Amino acid sequence: MAQLRKIDVHVFEEGYIRPDWLTLEPSGVNGNSSLSRDPRWYLEAAKKLPPLPDRPPITASFRRRARDAYRYYSQVVLKRPFYPFYTSHRRGSLLLEGFGWLYKFAREKADENHAAKIVARLPEAPYFLFPLQLSNDYQIREHSPFQNMAEAVDYVLYSFARRAPQHVRLLVKEHPLDANFLSWRRRIEARARRLGIADRVMHIAGGDLSLLTEDACGMVTVNSTSATLALAAGVPTMALGKAIYDIPQLTHQGRLDDFWTRPQAPNARLFDAFRRVLYDRCLIYGGLASQSATEILVESAVERLAGDRVSHWAPELIRA
Repeated sequence: MAQLRKIDVHVFEEGYIRPDWLTLEPSGVNGNSSLSRDPRWYLEAAKKLPPLPDRPPITASFRRRARDAYRYYSQVVLKRPFYPFYTSHRRGSLLLEGFGWLYKFAREKADENHAAKIVARLPEAPYFLFPLQLSNDYQIREHSPFQNMAEAVDYVLYSFARRAPQHVRLLVKEHPLDANFLSWRRRIEARARRLGIADRVMHIAGGDLSLLTEDACGMVTVNSTSATLALAAGVPTMALGKAIYDIPQLTHQGRLDDFWTRPQAPNARLFDAFRRVLYDRCLIYGGLASQSATEILVESAVERLAGDRVSHWAPELIRA
């Protein structure tokens, strides 16, 4: 309706490239992005662009995220009678998710110890990394062939069992914000036993994603922004859903069955051009998980939307 009235539409998204960046893109994001999928277009567009600026890391606070989430969802519950047709983008019960977080905190220490043991064994053999996304993630439901992450896990495990070489392993990393009562470890171990690959599949709920990515021989993802860590490190990447970075010469363009034996490495020059174009077109500096990050985000968004027209009153807007 806005477009019919010639109104510009911009869409926020937690950054295509993380951390320290959010996305503010005209018209749509991810599967709805208007950016090209032609590698030659990025190489040509980047010729006139400067290198990415070197900026200090954006701060983040779990306490801030928890506070904001509580404020949002408490209002959803309290004001439900006044908005009877409101539908959240997230499925499931808020109450069950709250209990899920309590359960997650209760097993946090055990998960950390288990992850440390698995990570210590990783140098024994090459491995592929599969970082999970949240099943409630809109990108899973709308921009992938899967209804949820359980379907994606089954698909990846089945392909790994059929085609992956016997000497390689698969490391499945749980999403750090996954707080439900489904035990990914039990589900993955049960599927792996059924497929005869129990000794080659590992699951962790913890670990440093950046370090795990750098040491992997490939990453499989649906459409997670975690893939940009792999592309930056020169690690072959397979995207199973629609993703802004799923471009020839960046990601593996064949089948998942072939990825295990002949993964296509990303072109470093193209990824540099890709990042510079994103920064020029739709990345804004800032975050949502601390006061300083939010202030920087507001300033960056104002600059992106209005540029020099508001430079004289932007500080007042941010303080307000």
